[in-house]
Amino acid sequence: MQQNHDHRWARDFMSPKNKKPRRVDMSRELRKALLELRDQRLIDAFLKGKGNITDDPVCSSEAGTPLEINNFVVRVFEPLLEKAGLRRSRFHDLRHSHGSHLIHAGASLAYVQRMMGHASIQTTVDTYVHLLPGGDIDFSDRLDSLTSPQRNATQAQPRKVETEGELAEVFENQWLGGRDSNPDTQIQSLQSYR
Repeated sequence: MQQNHDHRWARDFMSPKNKKPRRVDMSRELRKALLELRDQRLIDAFLKGKGNITDDPVCSSEAGTPLEINNFVVRVFEPLLEKAGLRRSRFHDLRHSHGSHLIHAGASLAYVQRMMGHASIQTTVDTYVHLLPGGDIDFSDRLDSLTSPQRNATQAQPRKVETEGELAEVFENQWLGGRDSNPDTQIQSLQSYR
């Protein structure tokens, strides 16, 4: 696990609740944005004569210090919500939004558990299962597709209409030379009732 204390700022950084490191995937767009931010910071550092930005925080205050969450919420987050016309919410709600968006995108609960850092899959289920109220019905509807033909605008191949003569040939077992493939005499005797 990486250090939780940055001696430059003489303050503690918060560790995950379970004190275990984890890998968090990021989207291509987020990766692109972070690479652009890094590149711009490298250029700025070079122009200022500073060669290394390795220890700099990814998100920092205007003074270059690590963000203090309460200050960030009041100065940046809440004004952004208001400007966007969104209701007031906690910064932590963004975490739940991320988990909710993963569920709606079709991510498995096991994947959401890993991304959210939940120690137990039960925590993930308890937190996000309500987001799938119609999901179970959808699975039930899918069972119909196993027994019902799919309805297409046009059939892939036209069906051959069988004539009564062709059906009679099958019923009389002419294709077997007049004998039944089933040796059971009770089943064979049923054919005589036709």
